Amino acid sequence: MTNKIDSNAEYCRELKNYLGKFKIIKKEKMDILTDKSAYRKTNNNSGLVKLQQSGDGKFHTNKDGVQAIITTSDNKVEFIIFEGHTLAYVKSSMGYSAYYPVHPISLNKPVKAVLMDLDGTSVRSEEFWIWIIQKTTASLLGNPKFELEDADLPFVSGHSVSEHLQYCIQKYCPEKKVEDARNFYYQHTHFEMQEIMEGRGMKNAFIPVQGLKDFLYELKSMKIKIGLVTSGLYEKAWPEILSAFRTLDMGDPKDFYDTIITAGFPLRKGEPGTLGELAPKPHPWLYAEACRVGLGIPFSERSSVLGIEDSSAGVCSIRLAGFTTIGVDGGNIIEGGTKSLCQHFCHDFDEILKIIKL
Repeated sequence: MTNKIDSNAEYCRELKNYLGKFKIIKKEKMDILTDKSAYRKTNNNSGLVKLQQSGDGKFHTNKDGVQAIITTSDNKVEFIIFEGHTLAYVKSSMGYSAYYPVHPISLNKPVKAVLMDLDGTSVRSEEFWIWIIQKTTASLLGNPKFELEDADLPFVSGHSVSEHLQYCIQKYCPEKKVEDARNFYYQHTHFEMQEIMEGRGMKNAFIPVQGLKDFLYELKSMKIKIGLVTSGLYEKAWPEILSAFRTLDMGDPKDFYDTIITAGFPLRKGEPGTLGELAPKPHPWLYAEACRVGLGIPFSERSSVLGIEDSSAGVCSIRLAGFTTIGVDGGNIIEGGTKSLCQHFCHDFDEILKIIKL
């Protein structure tokens, strides 16, 4: 009799612990971009702002089938919502805006692949790169004491170098050219990266996010493919990745990750460059290419893939590529107004693992 009671008690404890796990993970929320009942509840607290017309004037709310137009609070991406579909209008300060279809999303288990951002999500480095943008702007102004404002932060992280520099030029020195800014940017980057490699540069410029090593090894043990996706040019991204793996004693990142994609190589006089400055986040191409080309997962199986980001631009990029989006705090997702575009918003890798496993 005693053994039976003990057995029942043990079963109840195990059942309680198992059910308790489901209190941690909230039900995947409705997609605000493709679910009518969800976007109708959009308010100022969502971070998305309702508009009467699109930024290029082509679409108007309640005309030609348009039911609503909403934009992220950083005004980088607009969503034009129709009865049966949604379009995304990605703006470009460089003059090359683009429209994309917004695909319905869901997460099917088991998860086949996880795509991860670099700056802020895997490695704490945003402060360093914002500092480089600040130094570049200071050089353009001829004022070494220049400092960016807090209001600038959503516009100088998460996008391409050219987008960041164009923003600073428009605000602080409109008479300057982005080409001049890029020259200063690469001068500062080359010097500071060399200083770091020789042990004299900014301390703690590249710090692996807490829990990264255990998270990556756990994904490996689950046979989940891992892709690293960054809008950073190769020359700025690769030292970060190497630094993080050396700190964590994880060997060669080229051998560890299943695919790594960067924004390529810069265009400079006398040197060939690659496409990257006009097609980075929030455009979908980096995440799309990492998944379809790098990992070999077709678009039809995108529901088995999820992306992890800490930036507003990155959230839009994952979402437009058609993947479930997990936002992590510490970046500019809330400031950029894209938290409501995330299917989940987590504080650490343990929370993300629970989403993947349950």
